[in-house]
Amino acid sequence: MINDYILRLLLFAPPVLFALTLHECAHAWVAMRLGDPTAKSLGRVTLNPLKHLDPLGTLALFVSGIFGWAKPVPVNPANFKDPARSMVLVSLAGPLSNVFLAAFFALLLRLSYSVDVPFLTRNPAIYGPILVMMNISVLINISLAVFNMIPIPPLDGNKVLVNLLPYNKAIALSRLEPYGFMILMILLLTGIVPRFLSPVVYFTAGVLTGGSF
Repeated sequence: MINDYILRLLLFAPPVLFALTLHECAHAWVAMRLGDPTAKSLGRVTLNPLKHLDPLGTLALFVSGIFGWAKPVPVNPANFKDPARSMVLVSLAGPLSNVFLAAFFALLLRLSYSVDVPFLTRNPAIYGPILVMMNISVLINISLAVFNMIPIPPLDGNKVLVNLLPYNKAIALSRLEPYGFMILMILLLTGIVPRFLSPVVYFTAGVLTGGSF
């Protein structure tokens, strides 16, 4: 049983770390490109996972396989020429990076079933784990994209919505921010979020991979 857990951890760790790291790096890179150097000055425009990982959020993703989070990227809207538009773009960058990764690994999966690569197919000890990690990558990245677009603070979906709504409605929604994490934890612990996420994640994964999920 311990060996199974270690094997699962070894297969799960690279896709999870890469998905979380690219998500946060995308936020930081887009913010930098739009004129805010805050994240760059803190070393967040990097693919080094140690700069981005939140222990609790990473643990949640390893345990659940569906949802998790990294350390939020600090952004100063005052540095943007168009704060509302720029915040939308910065907020979307993370989930979109995960959509890109999910599509990329789904394409690799499709190719792996249709193109014979002698070195890999003749070495199942290598080929098998690679296929498993690509499958995990598709699921994890779709999960992160969908989960982070839920419009509850502090998730990306909330930041997008706040910056798209009229001022009075945005202010009203912003009042939820102090309670956002608690609301999110309640939705997670009661199983509401996983019940919502799972069908969307597996349906999308099936579409991307041609029905292998």
